[in-house]
Amino acid sequence: MSQLQLSQWDSWVDRALSQLASKRLLRSTRPISLSPTPDLDLDLDVQTFDRPGPWDRSSVQVALDGPTFRQWLSDLPSESDADSNSDTNWASASAPPQKLLLFSGNDYLGLSSHPAVSQAASKAAQAHGMGPRGSALISGYTNYHALLELSLARLKQKDHCILCPTGFAANMAFLTALASIPSLLSPTPSAPHPIAIFSDQLNHASIIDGIRLAERQTQAKLFVYRHSDMLHLHSLLSTCSIAMKVVITDSLFSMDGDFAPLTQLVQLRKKHGFLLAIDDAHATLVCGENGGGAGEYFGCEKDIDICIGTLSKAVGCHGGFIATSKRWKSLIQSRGRSFIFSTTIPVPVVAASLAAISVGRRERWRRRAIWRRVQDFYSLSGLPISSPIISIIVGTEEAALSASRHLLKSGFHVTAIRPPTVAPNSCRLRITLSAAHTVDDIKKLVATLSPWITTLNSNLLEFSKL
Repeated sequence: MSQLQLSQWDSWVDRALSQLASKRLLRSTRPISLSPTPDLDLDLDVQTFDRPGPWDRSSVQVALDGPTFRQWLSDLPSESDADSNSDTNWASASAPPQKLLLFSGNDYLGLSSHPAVSQAASKAAQAHGMGPRGSALISGYTNYHALLELSLARLKQKDHCILCPTGFAANMAFLTALASIPSLLSPTPSAPHPIAIFSDQLNHASIIDGIRLAERQTQAKLFVYRHSDMLHLHSLLSTCSIAMKVVITDSLFSMDGDFAPLTQLVQLRKKHGFLLAIDDAHATLVCGENGGGAGEYFGCEKDIDICIGTLSKAVGCHGGFIATSKRWKSLIQSRGRSFIFSTTIPVPVVAASLAAISVGRRERWRRRAIWRRVQDFYSLSGLPISSPIISIIVGTEEAALSASRHLLKSGFHVTAIRPPTVAPNSCRLRITLSAAHTVDDIKKLVATLSPWITTLNSNLLEFSKL
């Protein structure tokens, strides 16, 4: 039954595409040819290195001017009036820029400052400016965009890929295209076939908003399963009589830093025949021998139907993408609203992304470096972390802001995460590690965080006794 349901998804999409074709609503991109053309073998002739260079530090070192630094301090609660007054004197308007070590970015491999990435962007900008400005279906799609799609499809082990202006837009494009299928298949548009969407409780806002739009667009029924709880998901799937089932999840959760149980999800997919979509934003180039992401890391790339991602994190650039099959690409191009109605990524950013992916695949030492930093943080703190995303949950908003203020004064750029990003009383410091960080960076950060790490470890110990 499950294999039949999986093949049914292909049939449903094909029938939807036939309906669009019969109404002359099927859309495709026609690349504008820009010269000089990037290297067609996708292994760009870019300069690579076997160790960090001085440019890498610029991806984790930032500076704030005196007034901005003072304003940030004044926005955060201080422990005492005397402390507040000393801060005002220390960060006066005439004070030099305050240098901070960045532990809150998403440039996991430090590629944003890589010479090859900078040179690719500069070369493309000098040759083409920003490139044609229009949506992909009108005039904004070029041979550069087509090559980047091929590069991403190869990275994700998929047949095709479609670029979107952002990762947020990529999730919206997929979910609105998905929601179009029932009405296209229904003989009576007023009564389309229902579709069931199963979403992890802690999925990213872009998935949540995309589902909300899908619910307004068609008879989509949402089932939210407890975070990474496969027994709960199995129960929901088993009692759902709707034929069209979709499970969507972050692969690496952006706030908690834990992985979705992809191996178990694949087993459930085989049993229930649902369409499996993952948002691989935080795992792309970070996980897997070749940087293919969570699917490569867990050995299940072929079992993931839709792989959504971003170019703004480990790739170090900007934009989003959906790696999938030819039929799904055709449907998203024809029905994904945030793809259809958005201007394409500028050509210099596309060129930079092509270079970054090439560097990210070839400079494998960067992946080894970031996972060593994860191990360093674990060894020094004792916290049970599993990725470069680390959440230090402190509770109330005031506690989180106070902790952020302490870090700021100590020279670390780490912001407090508060509602609506996280639930009330689960406010936290969200720390992200980079291949550009050093062991000394980690040691200094852990020492500064010691009061909160001690409390968190104590709480975990007490919880384990329950």
